Amino acid sequence: MLSVVLAVLAAALLTAPVASAHEERPVTLPDGSGSVPAHRTGEPDLLVCKTDRADFERRIAAFPAGLKARNQELFARCGSNGYRHLQQAVDAVDRPGMNIAILPGLYEEEPSLPAPTGACASLKAPTSSFGYQILSYEQQARCPHNQNLVAILGKKNLQIEGTGASRLDVVIDAKYAKLNAIRADKSDGVYFRNFTAQRTTFNSLYVLAADGFVIDDVLTRWNDEYGFLTFASDHGLYKNCESYGNGDSGIYPGSASNINDGYGYDVPRYSIEITGCRSHHNMVGYSGTAGDSVWVHDNEFDHNMGGASMDSAFPGHPGLPQNHAKFERNLIHDNNEDYYPYVADGTCAKPPAERGYENGVVCPQISMPPGSGIITAGGNWNLYEDNWIYGHDRTGFYLNAVPAFIRGESAWAKQTDTSHHNRYANNRLGTDKDGNSRPNRTDVWWDGQGRENCWQDDTGASSPRSLPACGTARGEVSGATARLVGEPVKLAQLLVCADYSVQARRLPAGCDWYGARGLERVEVQIALAASLLLALVGTALWWRRLRGRRLAAAALLTGLAGLALDVAGSTFTLAPTYVPALALLLTGAWWTATGLLLRPTRPVFAWTTVALGLLTLLDAFDKAVLMIPGIPLSPAWLRLLLGVVWVLWAVIAAGTRPAPDPSGPADPSATPDRPSEDHPEAAAA
Repeated sequence: MLSVVLAVLAAALLTAPVASAHEERPVTLPDGSGSVPAHRTGEPDLLVCKTDRADFERRIAAFPAGLKARNQELFARCGSNGYRHLQQAVDAVDRPGMNIAILPGLYEEEPSLPAPTGACASLKAPTSSFGYQILSYEQQARCPHNQNLVAILGKKNLQIEGTGASRLDVVIDAKYAKLNAIRADKSDGVYFRNFTAQRTTFNSLYVLAADGFVIDDVLTRWNDEYGFLTFASDHGLYKNCESYGNGDSGIYPGSASNINDGYGYDVPRYSIEITGCRSHHNMVGYSGTAGDSVWVHDNEFDHNMGGASMDSAFPGHPGLPQNHAKFERNLIHDNNEDYYPYVADGTCAKPPAERGYENGVVCPQISMPPGSGIITAGGNWNLYEDNWIYGHDRTGFYLNAVPAFIRGESAWAKQTDTSHHNRYANNRLGTDKDGNSRPNRTDVWWDGQGRENCWQDDTGASSPRSLPACGTARGEVSGATARLVGEPVKLAQLLVCADYSVQARRLPAGCDWYGARGLERVEVQIALAASLLLALVGTALWWRRLRGRRLAAAALLTGLAGLALDVAGSTFTLAPTYVPALALLLTGAWWTATGLLLRPTRPVFAWTTVALGLLTLLDAFDKAVLMIPGIPLSPAWLRLLLGVVWVLWAVIAAGTRPAPDPSGPADPSATPDRPSEDHPEAAAA
């Protein structure tokens, strides 16, 4: 039975598109021998400034006296022995441990802006699904400005710091002419502080394959994809940063070093720490495919489409499946922005410079459920504790599993390796830090798959209604489940919603993530189609087999009421009620009574009908009262599979004339399932 379900699941998912939010050359994770670099306060080794003194004086006019004098001194020095472009200073770095100071100004890095020429214009490399070349490190070194405004390649322990009063005093602007504003590649110990990077076709600040980095008081904004992207790195620290206006996420620690794989909740250390940052007005505030061993605390993620997300949904990322993120004491609230209309109306089809990012436009790069706090799409051993989660139009916590072949692994044993051991405990749900009521529409949406997931016992509305409860100690779970496949209707919704493409302007019809309402939604369409089919088949079966029996008529009416409630209940998925469970209860009673009435004439079909009824009643209990532990599949799957058999069998039963019942009365007024001996043609049939 399990193999059948998994085969159906695999066949369905294979029809869904496989997207990639970030594609990079093959890269291995660091060996972990590095460390988080410390900020150095000594004199800079290299200075970067512009030559327009009037503009410089205007920029520093409001600085405190001491800082103003310091910048004036540095400007005088920079005029004689400094650089006009950051890239020039980076190229002059000739030993580890050097400091570059950037004076207030706008840095457009004009020498780096032109399109590549000569051999750099014809590099042979794979092309990503987003249209950019996936260059090797050697190609990056040979042609550093094919994709990067500023390329920091192989420099060790380099510190780059703005000297302004705020991060807005030094601005590095790619003007949508480059994939990345700043790329630090194989540059262990790099430290970035006190500046802004902006306006790229991919990412403002990119750290790749680094064992040791710090992003300190840096702002990134207005990018096609990411504000900050760190990938395949270890010993990292983000602090006091800000990001907004990005088409994927403001903060993305993808493929963080997978140092805790194999541990439980207690781990020796985390590979990346993120603290004191604010990420807002992006598609999602924080995300991380293979965001492993990341400690995210005391941040604010607000007014995005989604607050935070981690996943195992995209191939080519070392460290999959995602595991061991720890979120605590974060403010995650009001993430209800909807940027998909900018895709629908063609705004996002314009060149990036014409889209209006600076005026609040965001072009979402992947599919995601707007109005969600924390989304986990295929992750294990994640801790979500002591956060404030409030003000979401969909749900506070969103959890679904991701089969392994989505990330390119075909072994059957791995297909159900997410989502397990995710703990949601001691969070303040629906309340802000001042104690004001700010409810989420639902606190939890879960597809039902996974082992040992648990939630705090004070959650509000949730889907499913009953959730395994976390104990006081990590690892303690009351009512733990271990299901291999999620709920079938939720799976269908995820499949439909995944068929999104910003490039093709394709917004899946039937998915409420993109604005579908009422009968447009796939959940309602499934419920309506199934209910109509069952109503027709059930009525035909009653007419041909049980017509004239009051109990049978009462059972049929009960079933029809249940089917009608099932359609009504499908419209409440954003605010779960007990209506779906009541619908299952009535439908299960119909099948059970009908099966018992059919025993004399069609015993095998009758007991099959009874079994279907009991499974339906069990499904109602599972959804509304208690998720039944110890079973690998939800009763909904068994009900679905047996229901298909039952429909076909019921059509055959309704389409054939009833056989005589030897124990029945020989009466011309006999009911249809008990033909009279006065009607030999019926008896013969």
